[in-house]
Amino acid sequence: MMAKTVSSREATIGRSARVRGRISGDGDLLVEGVVEGDIALGGDLTVADGGSVQTVEARTVTVRGEVSGDIRASGEVHIETGSRVRGDVQGSTVAIDEGAVFAGRLDVEFDMPPELGGGATTGRRR
Repeated sequence: MMAKTVSSREATIGRSARVRGRISGDGDLLVEGVVEGDIALGGDLTVADGGSVQTVEARTVTVRGEVSGDIRASGEVHIETGSRVRGDVQGSTVAIDEGAVFAGRLDVEFDMPPELGGGATTGRRR
């Protein structure tokens, strides 16, 4: 996967920053530091290598660092090599790269093959 291009609407929490409390907004967020509290975004969230967050909700979530809490995304969740996620993950698609650490439950929608009843189904995997 190619590196994400930084948009003009993206905010950054730098490597040396530690934020306590709830963060919400409509734009994109890049977390290089530590967020102790929930994050709720209308845009995309990227947790950089060395970044650490708790429970998150966003359009898409890319994890290169650490998440200690649940992830809810209306779009894709991508847990990259070397990252750590401890919590339940919900997204329209979820990708977990080899070398990533994941401990939790997956909640994704998928289409059942016609021979098994067809139609969209929510799958829960441990």
